[in-house]
Amino acid sequence: MKMGVINVNDLLLRQNEKKIFFETEDGKIKIIHDDFITTNLIEENSIDLIITSPPYNVNIHYNSFSDDIPYEKYTEFTEKWLKKAYSLVKPDGRMCLNIPLDKSKGREEAGFQSVYADIVNIAKKVGWKYFSTIIWNEGNISRRTAWGSWLSARAPYVIAPVETIVILYKEKWRKIKEGESDITREEFMEWTNGLWTFSGESKKKVGHPAPFPIELPKRCIKLFSYTNDTILDPFLGSGSTLIACALLNRKGIGVEIDENYCKLATNRLKKEAHIDQRKLFEGD
Repeated sequence: MKMGVINVNDLLLRQNEKKIFFETEDGKIKIIHDDFITTNLIEENSIDLIITSPPYNVNIHYNSFSDDIPYEKYTEFTEKWLKKAYSLVKPDGRMCLNIPLDKSKGREEAGFQSVYADIVNIAKKVGWKYFSTIIWNEGNISRRTAWGSWLSARAPYVIAPVETIVILYKEKWRKIKEGESDITREEFMEWTNGLWTFSGESKKKVGHPAPFPIELPKRCIKLFSYTNDTILDPFLGSGSTLIACALLNRKGIGVEIDENYCKLATNRLKKEAHIDQRKLFEGD
């Protein structure tokens, strides 16, 4: 007597369904619990805009990612995820990439790295085209306690209390199809100035070691996408990008490798975007 044959496609489908941690009933907001580099749950050429802040490799204590790896390994990881992201965006797709200017943690010269310049070069290497850079002034001057050498030319530190938002695109900067924009005149005039000043997010309040405030994805979404466009965050973390998507009538997909951060993002969506009543299912 033959045993029942397992249908490989059915098995893969069940496995993929388990990776959908949260999805609204209308399918507009989705959290995928998976590794972004290997996930097969996002169609190629389907994303209008990526907004993300990848791991910085400055020894931030994430639950499921080592953020203190050799810099060569970090750039290899960066190239892999940027290639994957490139394959997922449409020909006129864009990316807003929140990264630091540099890595200046540690006292040895090996600890200083030009993160911004290196990541931009890697992005261009894999096919992304550079458009511009927004300087985000968080107003965080607490790090000025690290002077290196006080009142001396021996080894002073120069630390800029800002981060960057690099604007990249795939093939065409001008959108191929017309759509509906929801940005106001005042917002457009203020946000097309490449210096943005607003406060960062509280780690303690959010419960994540490196959250960015909802204001960041909100500005990027309204400035660089139409209503009903599909937005992707490959490193969802605390869920700020999806909250902004829900509040601004965009479709949103977030990928997060850590289950606890998936739960955190889900809870924030319930509280801050009020979409609990529309959810279809969520991971246990």
